[in-house]
Amino acid sequence: MPENRIGVKIDRTILGIDPGTGRLGWAILRSKPGVATVLVDCGCIETKANTPLADRLENIYKQISAIIKKHQPKEMAVEELFFVKNIKTGISVAHARGVILLMAKQNGLEIFDYKPNEIKLAICGHGHADKSQIAKMLKLHIKGCIIKQDDAADAVAVALTHLQTNRRR
Repeated sequence: MPENRIGVKIDRTILGIDPGTGRLGWAILRSKPGVATVLVDCGCIETKANTPLADRLENIYKQISAIIKKHQPKEMAVEELFFVKNIKTGISVAHARGVILLMAKQNGLEIFDYKPNEIKLAICGHGHADKSQIAKMLKLHIKGCIIKQDDAADAVAVALTHLQTNRRR
């Protein structure tokens, strides 16, 4: 847990992002000294498939901006892109990720990237866990954690990975 200049542990609010254009998962985790990590909020931003990419990106921008404004995170953990079979999908996800990174920078958030297998390793103990294993482990890591959407669960996992690895730059 980060400390201030005199060594006192401080509260942390993390925005976790599982990037996507059609479905983008997001989560807000809060960690306080001496208290269990809390899932404050999570969800998915969905955009319609036949909507022009610029409109989808604007929708993502507006919704993530509102989340940042509401919860005031200081750090953002985002999943890195990995090899995709459909190049067109990979490119649109890269666009969404770019919008998210720019927005985080504009709002003064520290940005941390995590590879999918890093996240699986941190949450489940091995880098090839499937979605059901991740969902089960999230319930063990965060008491009372109920997440209905896979993309939101992935975002929670990204944020929790950041808290557990305590990566600082």
